[in-house]
Amino acid sequence: MSSPSRQILTDGARQLGLVLEPTALERLLLYYAELLKWNRKINLVAQAPEPELLETHFLDSLTLLPLLSPVPTPDPLALLDIGSGAGFPGLVLKCCLPERLDVTLVEPRQKRVAFLRQVVRTVGLGAGVRVLAQRLEPGESGSWPLITSRAFASMADFLALCAGLSTPGGRVICMKGPRAEEELALWQQQDQAELFRLEEVRSLSLPFSGAARHLLVFQRR
Repeated sequence: MSSPSRQILTDGARQLGLVLEPTALERLLLYYAELLKWNRKINLVAQAPEPELLETHFLDSLTLLPLLSPVPTPDPLALLDIGSGAGFPGLVLKCCLPERLDVTLVEPRQKRVAFLRQVVRTVGLGAGVRVLAQRLEPGESGSWPLITSRAFASMADFLALCAGLSTPGGRVICMKGPRAEEELALWQQQDQAELFRLEEVRSLSLPFSGAARHLLVFQRR
C-alpha cells in the first residue's frame, strides 16, 4: 500500500492519542486495499479522496480503542458490531487487537458479507471473527458484554434493540456525530432508563476534518 495511506493512518492515529503497532498498521493497509478494490464493483462506501476515506471510516473506528479495557484478561472480550456494513468499527478494532477481541459482525446484505469474509481471509483474522448474514430485530436475545454500531440513526432504537442482547453490566457504545445531545434527550424522554444508565460521554474531533464525534457509553442494568 502506498506511503500516503500509511502516513495518513499513522498521523491521524497519533492526533487521536493512539500509536498503531506495526502489525496492526499492516493489517489496516491490507484491509484498505481490499476496500478500494471491492468499492469499484459494489458500493461499500461513498467515493471520496483517500484522506477522507481513511479518516471517515478507519480513524473514526479507532476512536473506540481507548474505551476497550486496557487490563489483560484470560479470555478475549466479545464484541458485537450490529449492521457492520464494510466492517466499521468492528473489523478495524479486530485488526488492532487480534488477541484481545472476539468480534461478531452482523450484516444483512450479502455482497457486504462476502466482502467482510474476504477481508478476514486476506488479513489473516480467521480466529475470533464471525460474520453473520442476518438482520437483528427487537426482542432477540443474547449475552454480549460489549455492543456497538455505526449504522443506527436513532440512539433510542439502537438501545431498545440492545436491551435483549446485552448482558447485565455489559456496555453499549453509541457512535454519534453533532446531534448526540439531541438523540440523548430523545432517549431520556422515552423512559428507557430502567434498562440502561449513561456511564460516560467522550467528545472528540476527527484529526483532519475536525468533524465532531461523541462516544456515549451505556451500561445495562
